Parts: sequence; C-alpha cells; structure tokens
Amino acid sequence: MKLRHATAAALATIAVACTGVIPEPDQQPPEPQLSPAPATLKRLTRTQYANAIYDLISPDIAVPIALEPDVETDGLKAIGAGTATVSNRGAEQYERAAYDIAEQTVSSKPLRDGVVPCNPTSTDDAECLKRFVEDFGARAWRRPLTQDEVQRYVTVGVQAATELDSFDGGVEFALAGLLQSPHFLFRVEVGKPDAGKPGLRKYSAFELASRLSFFLWNTIPDDALRKAAESGEISTASGLAKQTDRLLASPRARAAVRNLFTELYGLHKLDDLVKDGEIFRSMSADLGGFAREQTLLTLEDLIFEQRGDFRELFTSRRTFVNRKLASLYGIPAPKLEGFADTELPKNSARVGLLGHASVLALHAHPVSTSATLRGKFVRTVLLCGDIPPPPANVDTSLPEPSGARPTLRDRITEHLTNPSCSNCHNTMDPIGLGLENFDGIGQYRVRENGERIDASGDLDGTPFRNAKELGEAIASHPNLSQCVARNVFRYANGRVETLVERATIKALAAEFEYSDFDLVTLLRAVALNDSFRYAAQETP
Repeated sequence: MKLRHATAAALATIAVACTGVIPEPDQQPPEPQLSPAPATLKRLTRTQYANAIYDLISPDIAVPIALEPDVETDGLKAIGAGTATVSNRGAEQYERAAYDIAEQTVSSKPLRDGVVPCNPTSTDDAECLKRFVEDFGARAWRRPLTQDEVQRYVTVGVQAATELDSFDGGVEFALAGLLQSPHFLFRVEVGKPDAGKPGLRKYSAFELASRLSFFLWNTIPDDALRKAAESGEISTASGLAKQTDRLLASPRARAAVRNLFTELYGLHKLDDLVKDGEIFRSMSADLGGFAREQTLLTLEDLIFEQRGDFRELFTSRRTFVNRKLASLYGIPAPKLEGFADTELPKNSARVGLLGHASVLALHAHPVSTSATLRGKFVRTVLLCGDIPPPPANVDTSLPEPSGARPTLRDRITEHLTNPSCSNCHNTMDPIGLGLENFDGIGQYRVRENGERIDASGDLDGTPFRNAKELGEAIASHPNLSQCVARNVFRYANGRVETLVERATIKALAAEFEYSDFDLVTLLRAVALNDSFRYAAQETP
C-alpha cells in the first residue's frame, strides 16, 4: 500500500503512516527524470574538517576538537551539513582552531616546508607569500583563488611579517585567514545555469571534483582530481567515470564508506554509551568503541575485500572481534591483541549485523533491552519505513515486570492493547522482540526473569523464530535494495531526494540488485548519475 506524503492529513492517519512501506508518490513517472533540488552550501562536518587539515598539512597536526557541533537531519550528518550555519561561538572556535593549526605548522620546519613552495628572499617577500597563498588557498578552497582574493591574503601576510619581523609569522596569519574563510569551512557547490538544460545548474569542474572527493573519500580533492578539474576532463562522462573508478580503487574509499555507515547506523553515538554496570557486568568504558570497530571492519571486509553480496551483512557468520568482544560473545579470541576475522560457530544464535553489540547495545536502554528501539532501527534505518513520533501526551512506558508478565513480550502485549500505541508499535515491537535473546549490551541469554524467551515474530509476512531468521527476512525483504540505494543517494548528494527522483532511486536499486548487491557498483552508479552533476535553479 502506498503512503501519502507528509501532509497534515497523512500524519493524522497513523494507521497509514505506520505501515513501514517506503513512501511513494501517487503517480510514479514511467522512467527516471532529471529533477534535482536546488543546491545548498554544506558546512564541513568535524570529520571532514579534520581530514582536510590532515591532507592540507599533515596527519601529525593536532586538530582542535572544540568546533561547531555537527547537525544531523533525516538520520545523516551529510544532510544536516546543508542546513548548518556558524554561530557566534562557533566563529570564535573556528578562529582559535585556525590560529592553533597555523602555529603548529610554522613551528615545525618539516610542516612549514611542506606548505610553503618557495624560499623567501626577505622577511616581507610578497612574491613568495603570493605563491603560498595561491597554492595552499587553491587546495583549501577546492578551486583557484581570484587575483583579488590572493592579494587580500598576501596583504595580511606581508603586514604580519613586517610587524613580527618574521616571514613565517606572515605565513601563519595568512594560513589562519584562509582556514577561517567560508570558502574553506563550507562546500561552495552551487553550479551555473546550463543553457542546454533549462531550469538546471551544472556543477563546475572544481565543484564536481569536490563533490566526488567528499562523497568517496570524505575529504578534499587530491592533486590528480584537481588536475582533472583544471583540464575540464572531469566534466566529461568518461573523465568522471575515470576519476570515480580511481577513487573507489583507493584504500581511502574505505574511510569514506566507514563514515557513511557510522552516520547511517548512528555508530558515533557509541562513544557515549551508558549502561548500568550492576546489571550488565561485562560493560566497560571501551565496549562502545570496540563494538563500533567490529561493525565497521565487517562492512569494510564485505564491501571491499570480498566484494560480496550486501545481503550477507545480515546472514553471514564472518565478522571481526577482539578479546573483549570474544568474551562477551562466548567464543575463543582469534588473536591476543587487536581485531581479527573469525567465523562464528554454526550453532550460534548470533548471526550478521543483528548479532553485533553495536546495534544491540545502541538500541537498548541503560538498564534493559528495548524491542521498540531495536524494531525501529530495523524498520526505519534498514528498511526505510516511516514511523512518526508518538502523539502528544501518550504514555509510552511499559508495565513493570511481575509474576504475571515476567518477559518483555508479556509487557508489550499488554501495552499494545492501547489503540493510540498499537498502530505504530505493531510495526516495530514484534521485530525488536526477535532480538530479545540478547541483553542490553548484546550478551546472549535464554531466559528473562526465569522465563524462557520467545523470540519469534513476523516481518511483513515472513515469519521468523529467532534473530538468525530475522536477519534472513531482512536480507530477502523487498525494501532492502531500494533503502540502501536511497541512503547512498542521500549521503552522496547531502539532501533528501525530490519526488521525481524516487524513480531514479528505483533505477539505482535495480542496478544494485543486478550487480548481486555489490555496494561498490552502487557507489559508482550514484556518482555517475546526472543528479550528482546538476542542481535545480532556485525558485524566485
């Protein structure tokens, strides 16, 4: 059944809004059409800011962490970046960070020599400063600077060098100025009107290079990508394909894919994982970080090493653990130190992503499990179903355990007798109950309060008896390929798709399926899609 759009009428019709189906327009266009949204300025995320500094100067730079917080919208920081601004306090933080980084750079001869492409002949050597500004500025701003822009920062550098009687002092102030500019802090990718496509703006060669690099590497373009932009090669279909393939073949693509799934699955929240140590005796301060690394290593291995079927993420027994996680899972540690790949026992109830402590601990309460949180993760993140927030003044708490209702299933059954809760919770809770054999940090259990746990359920017509079969039901769910395609499309473009672009996402999903669910093929298809190269004109 199709969902209506997010109008007041649709939100009022909770029974319709909670079916868990990916929303579709009332009339789907017969084939994909180019109808993108207008471009927006995207503020660098904290990770992108740090990556850019490392690439501009050195991985040895200590990047300040006190920066404007990232904004998460529609489940992705990549989308929130298009709505993020800089507050007054944030401007001060970026200023302090810029001067801190600049001071570190000029205080180290190797770092300083790495960014200054010439030897000054005097304290106020304007020509050498100009070469520095042109070179460093073009890399930092992802485009060549205009002559007026170059002169502005050369003037700053010369004045500082004269006042401080130090050429490096001039470099420090010019560098700090370049790093405080909106042209560094924001991805200025707005395009220009395309005469051949009325109503559309085509991203310039440098803008396209920036978009591609942040999508596939999560950082600024490298020398080869900038040269492809300078020559205009990247603006051709063959040139874009060549650069896309080069970036995907690089080990740096792994870091970007890790970032994609860190945002999508909310794995960054594991840094602040809080659990009651009296209830969960295996809980430790480092569990969240270890759990995240297991999931990211598993994804990286499946996508790049194995070039495997993405559906195996939910069904495979292959994963990566260290001694802490091996102990939590009740299996031998594959090595004494660090992570290593392992094959979970055939009789293990722990299979695929749904057996990872990252998902199980993150979507649970500090003192208990949560069928609702776990079911919502499956329904909304893995299958892209729509679940609106609960109505105002509705009591969402569950009854306390008792002799008559010792298990979570018992308490949920009573809770769902409330009609204001049942419509939406019936699309989440029965899914989450399939994971009840795992406690609030992901440790396996058979009983709850002395009663044997029933982890059976039904996912949109597919029955399951346990977490293993739930993973199989997700892997075979008709929403999966389109959901993955939609999430990659949104991450790449930093926005939600337009109504017409839903047909494009369906086409991308079909290509994903045809490739046997190879995520690298999907990444490539999204980068080469016209929606990645064009934006709509702003409406008057």
